[in-house]
Amino acid sequence: MYSADFIFVLKWWFLFLLIGLSFLPFTSKIFHPFIDRGYIFSKIIGTLLISYSIFILSYFHILKFTQINLILVWILLVVISYLLLKKQRLELKESIRLFIVEEFIFFVCLLIWSIVRSYQPSIHDLEKFMDFGFVNSILRTEYFPPRDMWLTPFSINYYYFGHLFTAVLTKLSQIPSFISFNLMIATIFAFTFSASFSLGINLIQKIKKYSLKKLFIFGLIFGYIVSLAGNLQTIYSFFKTFNPETPLPFWKLTFSLFEFPNAYWYPNATRFIYHTIHEFPSYSFVVADLHGHVLDIPIVMTLIALCFVMFLEKKIRLLILLSASFLLAIAYMTNAWDGLLYLGLFMVVAFVLNFMENKSKKEFKKITQVTVATGKQIIFIFLSFFIFTFIFNQNFSPFASGIGLNCSPKFLLSLQKLGPFVFENGQCQHSPWWQLLILYGFFLYMVISFLIFLRKKKSISSDYFALTISLFSLLLIIIPEFFYLKDIYTAHFRANTMFKLAYQASIMLYISSVYILIRIIASIRSDARKLYSRVLFIVFAIFSFLLLFLVSIYPYFSIPSGYGNLTKYQGLDGIKYLKEIKPQDYDAINWINKNIEGQPVILETQGDSYTDFARISSNTGLPTVLGWIVHEWLWRGSYDVPSARFDDIKNLYESTNLKMTKDLFKKYNISYVYIGQLEREKYNIYEDKFIKLAKIVYSNKNTKIYKIY
Repeated sequence: MYSADFIFVLKWWFLFLLIGLSFLPFTSKIFHPFIDRGYIFSKIIGTLLISYSIFILSYFHILKFTQINLILVWILLVVISYLLLKKQRLELKESIRLFIVEEFIFFVCLLIWSIVRSYQPSIHDLEKFMDFGFVNSILRTEYFPPRDMWLTPFSINYYYFGHLFTAVLTKLSQIPSFISFNLMIATIFAFTFSASFSLGINLIQKIKKYSLKKLFIFGLIFGYIVSLAGNLQTIYSFFKTFNPETPLPFWKLTFSLFEFPNAYWYPNATRFIYHTIHEFPSYSFVVADLHGHVLDIPIVMTLIALCFVMFLEKKIRLLILLSASFLLAIAYMTNAWDGLLYLGLFMVVAFVLNFMENKSKKEFKKITQVTVATGKQIIFIFLSFFIFTFIFNQNFSPFASGIGLNCSPKFLLSLQKLGPFVFENGQCQHSPWWQLLILYGFFLYMVISFLIFLRKKKSISSDYFALTISLFSLLLIIIPEFFYLKDIYTAHFRANTMFKLAYQASIMLYISSVYILIRIIASIRSDARKLYSRVLFIVFAIFSFLLLFLVSIYPYFSIPSGYGNLTKYQGLDGIKYLKEIKPQDYDAINWINKNIEGQPVILETQGDSYTDFARISSNTGLPTVLGWIVHEWLWRGSYDVPSARFDDIKNLYESTNLKMTKDLFKKYNISYVYIGQLEREKYNIYEDKFIKLAKIVYSNKNTKIYKIY
């Protein structure tokens, strides 16, 4: 690793070390039943508290979004938490060894994935332009909400809070965004691994008191599976190559061990079911889009851990409810689906805990007390959630336009819509049972085994937790077979619904499956003197480890494929690729970032999504008239919004009418005009008018930037 890149990693890690230590006293009160006092989660919660506080203060124009103000907010939050907790005794000495272990794991994971990203750091393909544009736009803003870099003069209509706390960390560290983008991907990987480690060791410690060495080993298994495992679709690597567009059951293919891995392509595991998406964290880390569902992983890991705290305490504390409400609000603002999904999980957990607390009472009294207690807690969470998200929702409109019924019966098609439900003709897709079994067979095997196991064993708190998140996750997987949220996509009408639900289901099922495996094996081994137990142990272990092997080998395919077999080290600079493919754009972007402050509007050519169009606005954070078309169509809910600007942009570049050009400059408040290779390829530019209406402030061969008078 280049020394400069290593210094960036060290600087970034040290920032998280300071955040974690400064918020540990507060976090330890939330996670006091944990043997590690929630050390890793203090980094996450601290980052979120700083980010949310500056968001609110900046929204009301109390503080500008600057580094010094972020530091002031940070200090103020630490002082407030200290004053609130100063009378409470903190017992952290026994956990110091675990603090050191978890810090080491976090740092190593951060370093490892930073190195992996260094073999393909380009912020170029898939959704990266969008994500990078959001971060850069937020970095340039003084007061929130941030501006949409692809549709001036509007604010971002997206769940952008994850991009906001990325910008917060970028400002605090003073690391350039084209470096911090890749560091953030590595950070989420590190949090996924270390948070899974923390949750895992706390789960298995309830089975029996393990030594630190065994805890370390078991924790690493949790971390590896949650952050790197795939699904059983890897079994196709042992068979003759198949057509991914029309996959067949593997038992209908020719087994070919000697040709392993048979040109197996890792994205097939996420596009296996026709016209759907079913991703998981390991795939996301390889693809490395800084998207909402990825940015939200540390938050949902904290929410899942918080659910376990509730099971450990049995009685739900006010601090837990308030913390859950805050994290649910942040999850919603980071990836709206997740906020609502985990709101549902907390409702289920509250009901289960209240039911367990009142299970000894008579039936009628039990039902009444469970209903009342759960209702109060849900109302509190809902109200707190509403308050925490209120400011964000003032500038956010969800993209979904209704709840669709998959394969609507004929008698409902004539209604078209009933309340929030929509009934569409031709929207009928069901997943073949064998494809669902291949994708989720590992999880299903573990959950069924656990249900059988629990019939003859006394349950402990971690059992109830694992069973609750397992059954809830299986429900999430089933829902897209019956319902979908309607968006602008027609052929892939349930793809986004399956994607967002199955993604969270996978995270929870990875956690519960590893726990179930350890729980059952530990129990059977303790009774290994009986012949029946020995046979049961052998049978269960063989099937379990075979399935575990298949899901665990996914990185063997994905990392080499996604990162060129790790042969060409390129560093952490995410825009260095422009030097090779668009050197004039690269120089111009660097000039803009050094010389243009604030967010004046810059005109550049618009084009289709997932192309090189909108590269200036994305790489600088300067808003433009129109960027990626389909994305703005999705965010604004109508194709008319972006399409209305096509002719205006064309006229701005091509028209010989000076008055029309002036009027359009005024209409969109344009301050700069960019003319580069893409602009010259797409438009027949009448450049003489810019000489009359503007002055050249940057020129490099055929690339020019004009500043409007």
